[in-house]
Amino acid sequence: MNGMTPESIQFEIAKGTFKPNIYLTNLSMAYFQDASRYVAKSIFPICPVQLSSAKFYTFSKEDLLRDNVQRKPQFSKVQPAQMGQMDQSYACSVDQVIVGIDQIASLNYQRTNAPGVADPRRAKVKFVAEQMNLHQDIVFAENFFKSGVWSNEWVGTNTTPSGKQFYKFSDDNCDPVKLFDDLCTQVEQNTGRRPNRLGLGKETYNALKSHPVVVERVKFGGSTANPATVNERVLAELFGIAKVSVLSSIYNKAALGAEADMSYICDPKAAILAYATDTPAIDEPSAGYIFTWDMLGDGQYMPTLQYPGENGTHSEFIEGLFAADMKKTADDLAIFLKDCV
Repeated sequence: MNGMTPESIQFEIAKGTFKPNIYLTNLSMAYFQDASRYVAKSIFPICPVQLSSAKFYTFSKEDLLRDNVQRKPQFSKVQPAQMGQMDQSYACSVDQVIVGIDQIASLNYQRTNAPGVADPRRAKVKFVAEQMNLHQDIVFAENFFKSGVWSNEWVGTNTTPSGKQFYKFSDDNCDPVKLFDDLCTQVEQNTGRRPNRLGLGKETYNALKSHPVVVERVKFGGSTANPATVNERVLAELFGIAKVSVLSSIYNKAALGAEADMSYICDPKAAILAYATDTPAIDEPSAGYIFTWDMLGDGQYMPTLQYPGENGTHSEFIEGLFAADMKKTADDLAIFLKDCV
């Protein structure tokens, strides 16, 4: 099933030959949704879609935030309100990962009766889900978490800030609580929606949780037995932001067979402040969306297949499929901060 496209999958579905393993699909979905180390889904929501590609529309904020209600004249009517909209489009590309099972080698593991080895397929399905999460984080970093993506971009400095600059979080002159409050207010005044997501690179998070302004505000909330600590939840409360996520997923940049080269997927010195909806729909405003094609229309958007290898190989394969398109859907609902430390 190599070289799959949405069109080829739709053809297989129509013929009735596309038959994912229901048990393995349910298992892979559970692993995929429960992966706390990965970050893409914590910032922008997955929006399941029935079509692999289609148009969606965005409304004019100027029309939405204008008072269009008028007093009805007697024996007459008001003019229809203007509600401008712009068409955009998404196109989900199919990603695929395949992993093999050596049936003979698996017997040794199964006969040890060790936890987790009774069904070798479970470990392979977990690998598939981990790979999909890893890949989604890499795409997230490329599409959303880098300089040049968002028009409202701020940069940290060690000198007196001007324009779209701020003191770096590693600088004691910075007041991160005031900074994020000011930035949230700026977005709210411009769009009518206050940012509710903050994604922090690892070094940015480390600088914030040890910043004197932050420590001073939380230090009296602890005791000798239970000293005050700063974590994502505490930062969310301090900044008045519903959800703070640390973008600390790791990947190996080295090619197969080369010495490992581990690195953070997302820029560890950056941050993104954004509004993202908790109720994803193609007509619901959000700075970004992960449009995800529900191939079978049953809500299981990561179908997992199982099939035997060639005769005599005593092998089988587990295949995972995922089709998504990560789109910036409202540029003015996000602010990107670079060089935070």
